[in-house]
Amino acid sequence: MNAVSSDMSMPPSPDVTPRPSVAVWPWPIALGLLTAFGLLSALLGQHGTWLALSWAALSIPLIVTVAYVLRAWCRTPSVKGGQS
Repeated sequence: MNAVSSDMSMPPSPDVTPRPSVAVWPWPIALGLLTAFGLLSALLGQHGTWLALSWAALSIPLIVTVAYVLRAWCRTPSVKGGQS
């Protein structure tokens, strides 16, 4: 016996328009350039402003990565439990 009756209709799926693949790349490229700048400033300048710039430039990609990992981790339903 089928548990789902045939007269029950499924809700319509949300209308999702795909973004062009070019629209995905600006932020990863910006974070990569910021990381490269941070590494170069840490390598070339050992004191003062260069040290502060390297810390800032290397901290921003790390903060963004942690924020997105936490956001994805909190949104994902647990694999434990649920219907079988």
